[in-house]
Amino acid sequence: MNAASDLETMELAKGHEPKLSSPTLKGSIDYSPSQTDEYAHPTEEELHTLRRVSGKIPWTAFTVAFVELCERFSYYGTTAVFVNFIQQPMPEGSNTGAGFSGQSGALDMGQRASTGLTTFNQFWAYIMPLAGAYVADQYWGRFKTIQISIVFALIGHVILIISAIPPVIVHPTGAITCFSIGIVIMGMGVGGFKSNISPLIAEQCTETTIRVETTRKGERVIMDPAITISRVYLYFYLMINIGSLTGSIGMVYAEKYVGFWLAFLLPTLMLCICPMVIIFCKNRYVLHPPDGSVLAKAWKLWIMAIKNRWSWNPITFHKNFKAPGFWEAVMPSRLGTSKPAWMTFNDAWVDEVRRGLLACKVFLWYPLYWLAYNQMTNNLTSQAATMRLGGVPNDIVSNLNPLFIVILIPIMDLMIYPGFRKLGFNYTPIKRITTGFFLASCAMISATVTQYYIYKMNPCGDQASSCEDENGDPLVTNISVWVQILPYGLIGFSEIMASVTSLEYAFTKAPENMRSTVQAIALFMNAISAALAQALVALSGDPLLVINYGLVAGLAALGGVLFWLNNKATDKEEDRLNMLPAVNFTVKNVETSIDAERGESGGVITTEKEKM
Repeated sequence: MNAASDLETMELAKGHEPKLSSPTLKGSIDYSPSQTDEYAHPTEEELHTLRRVSGKIPWTAFTVAFVELCERFSYYGTTAVFVNFIQQPMPEGSNTGAGFSGQSGALDMGQRASTGLTTFNQFWAYIMPLAGAYVADQYWGRFKTIQISIVFALIGHVILIISAIPPVIVHPTGAITCFSIGIVIMGMGVGGFKSNISPLIAEQCTETTIRVETTRKGERVIMDPAITISRVYLYFYLMINIGSLTGSIGMVYAEKYVGFWLAFLLPTLMLCICPMVIIFCKNRYVLHPPDGSVLAKAWKLWIMAIKNRWSWNPITFHKNFKAPGFWEAVMPSRLGTSKPAWMTFNDAWVDEVRRGLLACKVFLWYPLYWLAYNQMTNNLTSQAATMRLGGVPNDIVSNLNPLFIVILIPIMDLMIYPGFRKLGFNYTPIKRITTGFFLASCAMISATVTQYYIYKMNPCGDQASSCEDENGDPLVTNISVWVQILPYGLIGFSEIMASVTSLEYAFTKAPENMRSTVQAIALFMNAISAALAQALVALSGDPLLVINYGLVAGLAALGGVLFWLNNKATDKEEDRLNMLPAVNFTVKNVETSIDAERGESGGVITTEKEKM
């Protein structure tokens, strides 16, 4: 399989040269169409037979990805040391928590406390995107919301630094109070940032029309914007994990050899780069204005649609919701002169709202997936401490996960996905997400087996986490910690399938003026998962860890089965949903139409930079 085969699509047949005005990723396509047939929409037969290729990825998208790298460095670099900071005791004679040749620690609150607090942090950081999305879509717009969110995140980081400085860290009660306030404020910033940075990067890709093109070799191909967005999010996720990898590794060693204060300080300095980059590039970004009434209108539309179909019987309501004509009944064209005054949109936006709700339905099963993923942030780190480390800090092993992702993403983008497309296999988002569920289940099965043998081989049996010799030195199981390469690697592979695809799906299926909201709902599933994980905290300790991992493995597999059964019909609609007509949504006496951006009809694109 030749990874460079997609490069053939960078030049047009008939002597047309590609534009070179913006750098593109290897494998991207950058056409300069000048003839009518080069904009031809594919027929039904062509949709099923022609090879699909990516469009151009503009340079501005890379700057957004770099901002995400810096923010993820700060977040994962900080959270990488949370478990040891909370769980492990302060090394003798230390006032910074640095372990040097031994185990780093600070507050000595135990595994259940560390699991509970890190799970709360996960919950809080992923419930706050709802608030960030609301103010972005309703009032501030994505750009301003991102800026203000960074300020909140910086304040939270500074408070975490204070919790770890020597005069504070030696007083566990004061330190944990300060620490808790810090993660609450930091989570507010993280939430506002995450729900808006993901739509912002994809909005830089302005080619939105699926069309038939001809390569230099005469091959007719389909330039599919959905593939462009998929590639954008693959490399966006690559930047996330480069930031995670470098931040986590660096801060683990800062914790080990200097102290927790440095492990919290360096990510804070990295976060300071974010506002400088986005302010410098502001006038180059494609920005969309907030629409103060969009969520209210979507809610009113939903209420109108279910008005005569509501039933307290969930089976009856589901049948009514799926019945033919559910959405057609509230189309403005159908209502005619009887439509309410707030209905200032056309039929196309009703279709987009329906599509956005379908996306939200897809996300409903994600809590079972994230339940498996979130084991990395607490229990697997604690599991590593019970095995033979060979001088490696226990909380550095989790970096196998982003390392696998960094390696796998280019392989998937340049070899596996193009190979599937050449073979004619349409590896749709629903299929990829289903694969991700089962990979996550396999990861937890491997963790279950590892935990079983830890208990079997440890001198203290099923009390491995607290096993000590007569001198109080920890006794570990004679199993190399690198056996964790299996769960971390499988989870990383599953993220490429499930997590990356959720970003892509949230963007491509949401109405343009609700993208932050739909993205926040996707992220909110992680918060629900964290709430479910709180119910499993009782299993997060000896001697119940085998049950914990086994239960999570079963739930992830069950989630995969139910996800596919619930969404296989939506999977068949993929192309139709991606090819919905453009929306003409009139609000506040401003007519915003993406048709203008496509060059398909008259109109004006109103951007945030024109209003600010």
